[in-house]
Amino acid sequence: MTIQRQRRNTRRTTMTDVARVAEVSPSTVSLYLRTPDAVSPELRGRIQRTIDSLRYVPNRMAGSLAAARTHVVGVIVPSLVNSFFAETVSALESALMLKGYQLLIGHTNYDTAREEELVRTFLSWSPSAIVLTGLGHNRATRQMLEASSIPVVEMWEIGPQPIDMMVGFSHSDVGRAQARHLIDRGCRDIAFIGARLDKDSRAAQRAQGYCDVLNSHSGLQPPEIALCDAQTASAAVAAFAELLRKRPALDGIVFSNDILALGVFMEAGRRGIKVPDQIRMIGFGGLDFTSENVADLSTVVPPRREIGEAAARMLLARIENLPTADQILLEPVLEIRSSTGEGRMDAPRAKAGMGRAQ
Repeated sequence: MTIQRQRRNTRRTTMTDVARVAEVSPSTVSLYLRTPDAVSPELRGRIQRTIDSLRYVPNRMAGSLAAARTHVVGVIVPSLVNSFFAETVSALESALMLKGYQLLIGHTNYDTAREEELVRTFLSWSPSAIVLTGLGHNRATRQMLEASSIPVVEMWEIGPQPIDMMVGFSHSDVGRAQARHLIDRGCRDIAFIGARLDKDSRAAQRAQGYCDVLNSHSGLQPPEIALCDAQTASAAVAAFAELLRKRPALDGIVFSNDILALGVFMEAGRRGIKVPDQIRMIGFGGLDFTSENVADLSTVVPPRREIGEAAARMLLARIENLPTADQILLEPVLEIRSSTGEGRMDAPRAKAGMGRAQ
């Protein structure tokens, strides 16, 4: 366990600093923050540009009789409709509520500029801590959080240079495990179907893991990534149709999530393509419909609840000035179901490295 780091005490930019640089009075800055339309367009532009350049975060609790920090924890996820994150947020909320903390939740839609806006807004309400999803933030977001005095947890990913603390798993390892499992099952022409890889860096890492495995094996068709225009089952169907046109011998598909896998699974049935006899499929997410009662899809199940529980423990320890780990690495689990069938006797065994296979 790594003992907590000491944060550098960085001076907070004040409203007076903004006024000085913008060459206006502090009262004008205050008026702009309270009622922007009461300030002329020229001054509005000048003040906002100064706020952006100084990374100023207004303290909306200033002057109140409340404590310096509220009992609020800001949580930012990529999507509120993506059920991947719902269980994590639920576990985080349950643990923090026992200690009297409430969550303030925002979503970015995988947009780093939107994340910056949310972080700036959350910080203005003097939260006790902030939880972010992933490690890919723009420079302004990192600067604001590194200059703050509050605990920060980045979740759902592990990598270099965290802002403060992180808890998650290796998405590249997930992609490698998915590809190895299909190779183990005898597949030799394997494609990857994913959505929004330009925005969703974690899905892009899984795609790269898939590519790494295929490129390291001889006797396989080269990797191919088919992109969907949305993270929906119907969008995956269109990508599948194009794959079949280009690679009629396709016998395995790795998916960036279970929703895409479900769409292709059902489309294969409609086309009379037998799963797993003619094509094998593996998803990611461990969503409820992957069970045998619906689609019986093999999938990699991320530790959704464990991430939330671990993030809560880290935050509470840091808030209470107790020793805590800087990072916690968790292991997803490979759930093997009928969509990947039985392996060939001469196929190499896949080394998932992600916990027990079921």
